[in-house]
Amino acid sequence: MKAVNRRSFIKSSLIGGGGLMLSFSWVSALASVEKAEILNVEDTLQRLNAYIKITSTGKIHILNPNPEFGQNVMTSLPMIIAEELGANWKDVSVDMAPFDPKSYVKGSASQFTGGSRSVAMWWKPLREAGAAARIMLSTAAAKEWGVDPSSIQIKGGFITNGSKKAHLGEFAAKAASVPVPTEVKLKDLKEFDIVRKSQTNSKGWDIVSGKPLFGLDYSEPGMYVAMIQHPPAFGMELKSYDASQTLKMPGIKEVFEIELYPDGFEMGGFDTRTFNKALVVVGKTTWEVMNARKKLKVQWEPMKDRKDVVAGWGGKSEVLFPAGLESTAMHRKRMLEMGEKPAKVLRRDGNPEKVFAEAAKVIERTYTAPFLAHNSMEPLNFFAKVNEDGLFLAGPLQAPQFVQNTLVKRLGIPAEKIEIKMTRMGGGFGRRAYSQYVIEAALIAQKAKVPIKLVYSREDDMTYGIYRPMYTATYRAALDKDNKLIGFHVKGGGIPEHPIAQNRFPAGAVDNYLAEGWEIPSNITIGAFRAPRSNFNAAAEQSFLDEVAEAMGKDPIDFRLELLQRAKTNPVGKNNDYDPDRYAGVLKLVREKSGWDKAENKGKNRGVAAYFCHASYAAHVVDMILKDGEPYVEKVTSALDCGIVVNPESAKNMVQGAVVDGIGNALYGALTLKEGAPQQTNFNAYRIIRHHEAPKEIDVHFVQNDIDPTGLGEPPFPPVFGAVANALYKTTGKRYYHQPFGSDEEII
Repeated sequence: MKAVNRRSFIKSSLIGGGGLMLSFSWVSALASVEKAEILNVEDTLQRLNAYIKITSTGKIHILNPNPEFGQNVMTSLPMIIAEELGANWKDVSVDMAPFDPKSYVKGSASQFTGGSRSVAMWWKPLREAGAAARIMLSTAAAKEWGVDPSSIQIKGGFITNGSKKAHLGEFAAKAASVPVPTEVKLKDLKEFDIVRKSQTNSKGWDIVSGKPLFGLDYSEPGMYVAMIQHPPAFGMELKSYDASQTLKMPGIKEVFEIELYPDGFEMGGFDTRTFNKALVVVGKTTWEVMNARKKLKVQWEPMKDRKDVVAGWGGKSEVLFPAGLESTAMHRKRMLEMGEKPAKVLRRDGNPEKVFAEAAKVIERTYTAPFLAHNSMEPLNFFAKVNEDGLFLAGPLQAPQFVQNTLVKRLGIPAEKIEIKMTRMGGGFGRRAYSQYVIEAALIAQKAKVPIKLVYSREDDMTYGIYRPMYTATYRAALDKDNKLIGFHVKGGGIPEHPIAQNRFPAGAVDNYLAEGWEIPSNITIGAFRAPRSNFNAAAEQSFLDEVAEAMGKDPIDFRLELLQRAKTNPVGKNNDYDPDRYAGVLKLVREKSGWDKAENKGKNRGVAAYFCHASYAAHVVDMILKDGEPYVEKVTSALDCGIVVNPESAKNMVQGAVVDGIGNALYGALTLKEGAPQQTNFNAYRIIRHHEAPKEIDVHFVQNDIDPTGLGEPPFPPVFGAVANALYKTTGKRYYHQPFGSDEEII
């Protein structure tokens, strides 16, 4: 069997003996491949995985292009292609696609899971791929039956024309010789019989039966385990070490130092180096390596100021990582000082300074939130093997394309010699987009000259960064003598980034509006955390809007709807990034489904919040009680507008997960630092929500429309914080301004 090159890969990805294989990049993949070459693929077929394969018996195999970490794209994305193909979902099996950007990039769609973009970016390309296969099958059947292709129907896995009927597999081989159409007609949304109907998780049985799906499950013969000893505090770095006792421990192969990136290395948008130099212990088993690592004698020293050049999304920038051992108490002091200083104006409408100076009443409140750790249930890990053939990697990650680019630069291995196998992720929430652990694994394998699996302990995972930034924001509302809202001002900052989204609601709904932001450089490494920045903004903004509504004597939902009506009929400014109708739609739906206006619910301790992010709209009503003297969220009613819902039951589960996650982070989540060292190193100290603290009921509803799918993994999360804060006020009679809300004390 001969080696596979790019040309043979394209050919064999399109056609297979007795079946049809069709690339998701079906137009571009065929552009330079001659028809005669396509047919001669028998010698390479068994070396490759198909994108869409229809066997002669009518079974359909679909490879899901995007990494899976619980959002169920392993079901929803294949559903899209099966819908357009006309398949019977019961005939479909699904597997994870290999990482291959040249085959799995179609326009803006790529093998990236993040930003709640998977379904949105693949919606059209996968529909087109399925439709193209359907047309090819129709053409082949029409030729065989001597009828017009337009008279052919494909539905439920069968091709029909009058009295003639055949399953898809009967024409798969012949369809392979049909030219791939350059234009396709997609199905009418009314014809859908797979999409918009709940389908069971394609990997559900594998998950519950313990099949090896996750990165921690992956192993190869001769594999060693590697663990890293990093500095005990941010602001420290490796000076020297003595590994003599470690090397005497059972099963230990070697100990050495690695440098993640050399000085002057230009980093990509998802590159980070929390600790650039670290010790590595390599041994036979995780237990042996963990015990041996304790025997290391290490001297650490303070790091110097460092500036990294990052080629991020807005071009190249220089990021400062200042020297010093930082603490949460110091952070709070500096944030208070910065809050009193002039900040960068992000947006100004009207004359806010004037109306605040002349206002009959000004309401001002300050909100804070601590660092948060991602704490995915599966700690970071990755397998790496370097040999004469190149670099092979396997493990859980969100952004393989970005890490491949960094691997090429850092290890000097060409992209075509780097193979990445994407395993299922045991959670991600943004953390696994920052793939320094993949670079570490590759460097260790290269130096150790053996296959290795890098494993982080829970303590490593929690103390290595990266974190949700520490934030604060001060909100001000100006009311006139008639108690009308005439001015709105938000000034926010953070360590090391500010959270303000200046063009979001209520921007556009108030004549005089001012948004400002400031930042404090830090050596604490931060990154995307489920709905970045929005998770704090929604908590502060939605809490504040409730307090303003109360001061104005208005119902909190009515108040929001009035503002949204203003933004619709007579908007202020031109850069408002939300649709007032869709925003109002989720508020109206949650009001209806929660029975907000019903007399029997007036005595309940209820909080409401709504927010827009990742192109979608979410609203929640939280019902809270005191249980053994502690606040307990008994029920949540949720309303979402994310366009077409591909898999309703899966979407419902995703919202429920976001709600539980939001309640836990709002009431308990906090990571603090002292002299650069995280004070919470495992779940015994880092509080997360417990099973008995989850709501008894989470009632989820979706706005029904025909808008192309938008985000869903992240949008339900942010407004949970605000709804919890507002429900706490109704339950306790006290406003809460500082997360976690459980103590309402600023983290110091």
